[in-house]
Amino acid sequence: MWWVVDTTEIFKAYDIRGTYPDQIDERLARAVGSAFATHAGATGIVMARDMRPSGTTLAEAFAEGARAVGVEVIDLGLASTDFLYFATGHLDTPGAMFTASHNPAQYNGIKLCLAGAKPIGVETGLVEIEALTNAFYETPARGPLAAQRQLDLMDEWVAHVHSFVDVTALRPLKILCDTANGMGGFIAPKVFAGLPFEVEIMYAELDGTFPNHPADPLNPENIVDLQRRVLETGADIGLAFDGDADRVFLIDERAQPISGSTTTAMVAKVMLTRTPGATILYNLICSRSVPEVIVENGGVAVRTRVGHSYIKQVMAESGALFGGEHSGHYYFRENYRADSGIITAMIVLELLSGASVPLSELARPFNRYAASGEINTRVESPAATVAAITERLELEGVKVDLLDGLTADYGTWWFNLRPSNTEPLLRLNVEAPNQEECESRVADVLAMIEGN
Repeated sequence: MWWVVDTTEIFKAYDIRGTYPDQIDERLARAVGSAFATHAGATGIVMARDMRPSGTTLAEAFAEGARAVGVEVIDLGLASTDFLYFATGHLDTPGAMFTASHNPAQYNGIKLCLAGAKPIGVETGLVEIEALTNAFYETPARGPLAAQRQLDLMDEWVAHVHSFVDVTALRPLKILCDTANGMGGFIAPKVFAGLPFEVEIMYAELDGTFPNHPADPLNPENIVDLQRRVLETGADIGLAFDGDADRVFLIDERAQPISGSTTTAMVAKVMLTRTPGATILYNLICSRSVPEVIVENGGVAVRTRVGHSYIKQVMAESGALFGGEHSGHYYFRENYRADSGIITAMIVLELLSGASVPLSELARPFNRYAASGEINTRVESPAATVAAITERLELEGVKVDLLDGLTADYGTWWFNLRPSNTEPLLRLNVEAPNQEECESRVADVLAMIEGN
């Protein structure tokens, strides 16, 4: 297909993302605004942005494009992505969030959703929006501009977050938040205001150039400051948010990180206490401990592909109460099936408030296996490599499935090998009974990859 502008590099599996201004600029943002407003078919859309400097003019251009096709724009201004998702449910309108999440300062992007935070991805409308973007890029919409208005929903958002816990059950806790100059520094103080917490926000200033460290807490280097400060202050818990604050990672009182799988299992147990027998989702790179905990607590465990579009779709189909990803995304049915870092943090804080032991002790029963973390390997043809390894393992009688890449189950250990959506990379995750065996199995699988 011939495109007027090269959008193939910036239209990803779940969103639009690229460097500013060479890949994403105001003209492109205006075209996306017209394209999204046309595709969504609504009379209005809600829009928000994170703290990146380019977000201001990109959002203005997007709004102009939407208004030029007769669609009203409701502007929340600065917001976290989960706040924007809430607004699309609260207002029952499609939404657009300007953010590049954890990516470096030169990046920006747009996360799009329909009313009620219904996801848009490559299989649910993003391809059609890309085609419309090219059409509007070549021939910009010139109709009379529809209205644009500002709207403050912060009080409603804070009340919504608080509705997930019993605020009267919260007790004094010392909380450290590393918001990495991202939107967590905007949201967390408002959510925690009036609660019985002593809160210290690290790098609270909104600064999309990330002067202290990148807003990617999945990288161990970016939580070192938080770990050090937890030990210095004797905090009960550390919270590390990514740039748009839809993800959160936990640090215990010993400054040890708690994995996304362990957090998923902990929250799943809480949710099942409240709603016995509920369905809980987990993606296929989560630890085996997650489905074990779900079943042990009377829930129905459902395994999904990686990625918010897939999880939200399965949540809608199954009526699942909660879902978690190892990458720090946690989804709640009562949050319009959208993910939220701050809601997850509140649930963990309520759990910690009612416990007689520190967070490290709360997490210990859920840490049952050793995991490799995600290991990326550059290969010439990811799909061909996965196919070759799959064929080999099937001949050897290994139990495999292809829900998302290749998952091979050896009984006592397993691995998943998935091609990247955007780069010639294979993403490997291995889990085994202990660290020594895990490292050995990683070496085995990497040898398989190199042999193909």
